[in-house]
Amino acid sequence: MNTPTVNPATGEAGRVYPEVTPSERAALLACAAAAFESWRLLSLGERAARFKSAGEVLRRGARELAVLIAAEMGKPVTQGRKEIEKCALVCDYYAEHAEKFLSPEPVKTEASKSYVAFEPLGTVLAVMPWNFPFWQVFRAAAPAMMAGNTMVLKHAINVPGCAVAIEKVFIDAGFPEGAFLNIHTDNAGVAAIIEHPAVKAVTLTGSVAAGRAVASKAGSMLKKTVLELGGSDPYLILADADPKEAAFVCGQSRMINSGQSCVAAKRFIVEEKVYDAFTQGLADYMKALKMGNPLEEGTEVGPLARLDLRDGVHRQVEESVRKGARLVTGGKRPEGPGAFYPPTVLADVKKGMPAFDEEVFGPVASVIKVRDENEAVRTANDSVFGLGSAVFTRDVKKGERIARELKAGIACVNAYVQSDPRLPFGGVEQSGYGRELGIFGIREFVNIKTVYVK
Repeated sequence: MNTPTVNPATGEAGRVYPEVTPSERAALLACAAAAFESWRLLSLGERAARFKSAGEVLRRGARELAVLIAAEMGKPVTQGRKEIEKCALVCDYYAEHAEKFLSPEPVKTEASKSYVAFEPLGTVLAVMPWNFPFWQVFRAAAPAMMAGNTMVLKHAINVPGCAVAIEKVFIDAGFPEGAFLNIHTDNAGVAAIIEHPAVKAVTLTGSVAAGRAVASKAGSMLKKTVLELGGSDPYLILADADPKEAAFVCGQSRMINSGQSCVAAKRFIVEEKVYDAFTQGLADYMKALKMGNPLEEGTEVGPLARLDLRDGVHRQVEESVRKGARLVTGGKRPEGPGAFYPPTVLADVKKGMPAFDEEVFGPVASVIKVRDENEAVRTANDSVFGLGSAVFTRDVKKGERIARELKAGIACVNAYVQSDPRLPFGGVEQSGYGRELGIFGIREFVNIKTVYVK
């Protein structure tokens, strides 16, 4: 089904990108498999040079690419340029560190020589979401491809132009034909790609439902997966925290990408001593944000990516209010075109409300009152998710201790969660498994081979 892109700020239809036919899909996968046979033989220095070049291509085209992101999924251009710069940084990072990460590791045994080698697997399928349409792809591609794998991309159906532009970055950077290929298909086409013998592994960032479907199919083919799924990230504001400072940092985290981020803060669990001050500070922060045209430099909050997503967020807000949540600010769908939704604060949120139980993928902050830090930890861990988390306190040692108690792949003290090329990124339970970034990310899609020489 060939459908046009839709500008989420205006509702206007854009360009139509044709989906591949089964025969075209097979030809692309064969091309990626053929490219692997030469790409894997290049030295790490030669691969690094290509990724350094990719970083340069990204930086040169940052403005144009940010406008494309805004047109397809609504991200303000100021944030879009930062996303492109982060993609360039991850290219540079693995270009500079892959040799160290992948060097054989000697192990002393009875043999004359024994060591662990790290060798590429083949072609990796990347199934990627729309919310960070460039970053999600590059944070998967840079480590996997620096390790010697090739990659095929199945991008979200509403950002096909971004997918085409990403493939062009690799072409312009001098990568060999087939090293990175975009396959424009619907979700039904993913199963056929996973089944293809050229594909040796799959990485997915997306919903829990998508993760289950991909993991099930890949598991039936005995192909490895890395899944980064949803999150309902808890931020604990303890009684000794500065409520205004915590509200500012928490507001920043909640509003990353207009609230459309797996690791954006979602649930604010606040000790009663600072509850009112924190809630007011958070509401003040949210009210001050400028929502509007994503192409304007001063815009801080753009539209959500699609109308159906906006309406789903509004349903979660309305249902939570019906069940007793208190609407502090926002919560009203604006008049006029576009998928806009105002920054919203819900107070007195409790278990049994969508704002507590579900991931709210939009600009909605859920504030939960607790008696003490023990209840705060229990409430934080009362979730099926386990991606990011944070603790705010003046006592850093206590904050670190509590951070270790939280069920999450990432825990911060007095800071908000964000991905960093230097640190592993991923979650537990229904937030997925496996890691991206850092040394652990580049070793996900390799054959960890024991070599034993007597």
